[in-house]
Amino acid sequence: MNLNRKKHWETVYKTKNPEQVSWTQETPKTSLEFIHSFGLDKTAKIIDIGGGDSKLVDCLIDEGYENITVLDISAKSLEKAKKRLGNKADKVNWIVSDISEFKPKMTYDVWHDRATFHFLTTNNEIKKYVDTARKYVNGFLTIGAFSENGPKKCSGLDIKQYSEHELTSELENSFVKIKCVTEDHITPFDTKQNFLFCSFKKQLN
Repeated sequence: MNLNRKKHWETVYKTKNPEQVSWTQETPKTSLEFIHSFGLDKTAKIIDIGGGDSKLVDCLIDEGYENITVLDISAKSLEKAKKRLGNKADKVNWIVSDISEFKPKMTYDVWHDRATFHFLTTNNEIKKYVDTARKYVNGFLTIGAFSENGPKKCSGLDIKQYSEHELTSELENSFVKIKCVTEDHITPFDTKQNFLFCSFKKQLN
């Protein structure tokens, strides 16, 4: 595991509340719209990559989804989410792992990632991520990353910006693009971050 990266994120979640980090969303509207667009049953296996203490899991539970997994490199972030959810946390499979070293034990119908993929800045990390998704996603994948008009850093770390063409190219051998949208995320500090969100369908060989 990249220990420096893990240490960084544990520190962030230990020292900052949701209103003190840029990625906080009260309602993850775009993520939910993409997940709904896939038209899957409530029994669909959904994984939120880098979910941290995002409220996407709250919304999915409230909508009746039954097979939710949340993965994050930071154990502290998942502790915060569990505390917020209370008894509902028992309905979720929680995984502490660096995404570039994640070894899934099942396949997923939906792989959702908002703001994790763009932190992978080396070809090796990106390849590992895509290889894992290729092997363990048998339905749909949606990624939200900083666009070419978005920030070049986040939480003090360098990120990789994406155009629609670049993001599609990273996934083209296994996934077919369904739709891409850009949106301005307004941070708790009232600044804008431009995101590119794309959804893909697994290409069956």
